[in-house]
Amino acid sequence: MSDTIKISFAPLSAPVSGLLVCLVGDDMALPQVESLPASAGALLGRAAAQDGFKGKSGSFLDIIAPEGLAASRLIAAGIGKSADWKELDVIRLGGAICARLPDAANEASVVLATASGPLSADEAADLALGLRLRFYSFDRYKTKKKDGDTGSRKRSVTLLVADEKAARKAFKAREAVADGVDVARDLVNEPPNVLFPTEFAKRAGDLARLGVDVEVLNEKDLKKLGMGALLAVGQGSARDSHVVVMRWEGGKDGEAPVCLVGKGVCFDSGGISLKPGEGMQDMKGDMGGAAAVVGAMHALAARKARANVVGLIGLVENMPDGNAYRPGDILTSMSGQTIEMINTDAEGRLVLADVLWYAKDRFKPKAMVNLATLTGAIIVALGQENAGLFSNNDEVAKALTEAGLTTGEKVWRMPLSAEYDKLIDSQFADMKNTGGRYGGAITAAQFLQRFVGEIPWAHLDVAGTAMNSNKGDINRSWGAGWGVRLLDRFVADGYER
Repeated sequence: MSDTIKISFAPLSAPVSGLLVCLVGDDMALPQVESLPASAGALLGRAAAQDGFKGKSGSFLDIIAPEGLAASRLIAAGIGKSADWKELDVIRLGGAICARLPDAANEASVVLATASGPLSADEAADLALGLRLRFYSFDRYKTKKKDGDTGSRKRSVTLLVADEKAARKAFKAREAVADGVDVARDLVNEPPNVLFPTEFAKRAGDLARLGVDVEVLNEKDLKKLGMGALLAVGQGSARDSHVVVMRWEGGKDGEAPVCLVGKGVCFDSGGISLKPGEGMQDMKGDMGGAAAVVGAMHALAARKARANVVGLIGLVENMPDGNAYRPGDILTSMSGQTIEMINTDAEGRLVLADVLWYAKDRFKPKAMVNLATLTGAIIVALGQENAGLFSNNDEVAKALTEAGLTTGEKVWRMPLSAEYDKLIDSQFADMKNTGGRYGGAITAAQFLQRFVGEIPWAHLDVAGTAMNSNKGDINRSWGAGWGVRLLDRFVADGYER
């Protein structure tokens, strides 16, 4: 059962069919367009008085279409004071409208104008993006339908706009980003018996059709490189570990790239330090950082971003086995630094340590950003509304913060300092892989910092956001695809020429 939504653009004067959605502000005035007869305003006024609808942002009023309107029903979408709109507000409005459309409605038209005038092409494209993001669901493994479920949902939404050509052009880039978000969502939602490291690497290889150069390093390659930390995590699994390198070269020839690095633990049992059974099924999503990187690379390539970007993901399974690594083991990372194992459930930082060092050493990037579902401690600190941001560079931190505010994928900067660094010093090796209970998200970031050198770098701990089950007004299914739009905006605002 697959869900599809077709979004098209037409002039404000175009005929309508199916449901008709109009934007209504707190002045309760309908837009002046040909598709709305004079009787519509009067009917809306009477229905609004009965229902208490006042055009407040986020509110809706559904009424039978008045005589003279070709549509079957009229839905008024409250927008409050439209002059106060920001980009994110319009995206959320699109998501809210999509959520309001009944499943049985195969066709709908949305008039993108208010009483004060039509929406701009960019606003129309943002609203279309919200529609796309909200429509997603993941039910490919359901074989039985609920009562009244007809199977796949197919919907056609026509957006009536002032400048059809400009809106369509503006949506093209946003559609590429929406596709990237859906790629990441699908990866997070897949079960771990389907999406193990080799299969994940294969799916990342699909980016080649968009012009991305994809290189898959196998265990033989990783051993030759000396990735002892990453390989140790996967040695208890029957599945091979991989590192995937995805290169998009849309910038100037020879210009240093931006590197995006993702933790890809396709299933995390905790290893010998076994996790509790309750909730362990969600550990299929411990590759949310890698999923976001693949989704971002898809978005950047599909919209032909004018920047050089390299995405790198470390793909492993952390499983208990007679060959699994143990607490007390001392590992040698690719950097040559040694790491004492305190807890085998602090595995993501080991994967990232080797991939970050490899990215730094091979590509000498102008900046690096890694994403990882790294610690439960960041959820305790920030809940599921913000990702934890740790950085050695104020400019990178500021750019990510601003990108987060624009896209709604918000980050909150956390501290790094030598005092915390002492917590991961080891008596027997160069460092421990965990610093204990206090400041757990911070000591994890301090650990990663030892593998980035002087490269401007940021670590995003996305444990609370990448696996957020809150459906909200834009997302509709578990696995939010969090980070794709953030990374795309970060690159667009700071590194595209």
